Amino acid sequence: MEEHGWTKYFDVDIMDASGPDMVLDIPNGLQIKKNYVGKNLANYDSMLVLSHFKGHAMGGFGGALKQLSIGCASSYGKAYIHGAGDVNQDMFKTEQIKFITAMGDAASSIHKYFNGNIAYVNAMVNISIDCDCDGNASAPCIPNIGILASTDPVAIDQACIDIIYNSTLPGKDKLIARIEEKLGVNIIDVAFKDGAGNKEYELIKID
Repeated sequence: MEEHGWTKYFDVDIMDASGPDMVLDIPNGLQIKKNYVGKNLANYDSMLVLSHFKGHAMGGFGGALKQLSIGCASSYGKAYIHGAGDVNQDMFKTEQIKFITAMGDAASSIHKYFNGNIAYVNAMVNISIDCDCDGNASAPCIPNIGILASTDPVAIDQACIDIIYNSTLPGKDKLIARIEEKLGVNIIDVAFKDGAGNKEYELIKID
């Protein structure tokens, strides 16, 4: 953070810089029953989740729900989610649907923790099939579409997926193939079943 100049202009809180982790219970979780997050989450009573909507090599796509799950998880929590509840599991060998389900469970716990004091922004710009964290990511295959905002993480991710599937944009087939290969949309179904939001929405365009 210091090397990139962030601390010069902002008070930066690296949520999981030190333990012990904060543990959120997920009593009705479909794959995991606990979520391990940075302990400093307890210092905040609201959250703004800003996500770059794009594809992802492991999750199929990254949006609000992935940001809630992997983004808020501690180092241990990330391993726990990737291992679908088993930190000793090789994350590259975890059954894909179990990993996606664990992400949905974890995401729902963060959304519920803030109890309405949370909002989401998904930027559908420079959309690649890969994540920004990939040092050798594929070039963007879909041009800028726009920015979506919501207080519902399920609805905003569902809306982004629907926009991609219903578009006539060149390059969408490449992204859809990545999403379907990794069973990506299942994170939306899991979060919905966990009670984190609704898949039905009204899309209001603001010029």
